[in-house]
Amino acid sequence: MTFFYQGVEVEYHFIGNPGPCPTLILHGWGCDGEEFASTVENFSDRYFLTLDFPPFGKSGKVDAEWNIYTYASMVISLCEHLKVKKCDILAHSFGGRVGILMAALAPEFVGSLVLVDSAGLLPRFSFKRYLKIKEFKLKKKLGLNVQGYGSEDYQNLDEATRKVFVSIVSEDLKGYCHLISAKTLIVFGEKDKDTPPYMAKKLHRLIKNSTLVLLKEGGHFSFLDCPLSFCKALHNFWEGEK
Repeated sequence: MTFFYQGVEVEYHFIGNPGPCPTLILHGWGCDGEEFASTVENFSDRYFLTLDFPPFGKSGKVDAEWNIYTYASMVISLCEHLKVKKCDILAHSFGGRVGILMAALAPEFVGSLVLVDSAGLLPRFSFKRYLKIKEFKLKKKLGLNVQGYGSEDYQNLDEATRKVFVSIVSEDLKGYCHLISAKTLIVFGEKDKDTPPYMAKKLHRLIKNSTLVLLKEGGHFSFLDCPLSFCKALHNFWEGEK
């Protein structure tokens, strides 16, 4: 099914038997709404709403003006369009950024929040990283070749989407975390190098009504690396809400 936001096509789907409070899946950067497909299979009693964040999956391209607030507004507009008054959120990585903003700024839409290897906080200062950024900016200013700089996610994007990506990863959502009142589960892999465990612990400190679970063998896709442990944590959290 298709929804249009600011002229951009957004693909979305429902999974399971319709209910008053769907679980909204917000996937990571570069993935699509199928990211949690293997997890969803273990929760047949729940009703899920998935979408493909533009420009991924079957959704359309975005222009350079999009930012993290655009994405959050888009999801809220989709909920309003579908007459979804409240939803639980299951969010991974980039999707966690959107989940944090929704829970902080539109709490009426959020029943509970699950942040899996979530982005949203700026990394600790690294002198090596600082020098790398300075080198990149200088070479770009001088018109020199900057190919190979930046993360793999950055390298795989077109120029317009790179601007969107840079805007998103530069945004520190720390100030929004204390506004979250929804019951929150934070699940991170202890071996996650993209969003390290210290970020999970910081999110736990900042979000008042939160529970932290660290999966020992998990990386940035901890829900795939440790499916049994992840589903158990998720089941306990959702059952505890009843």
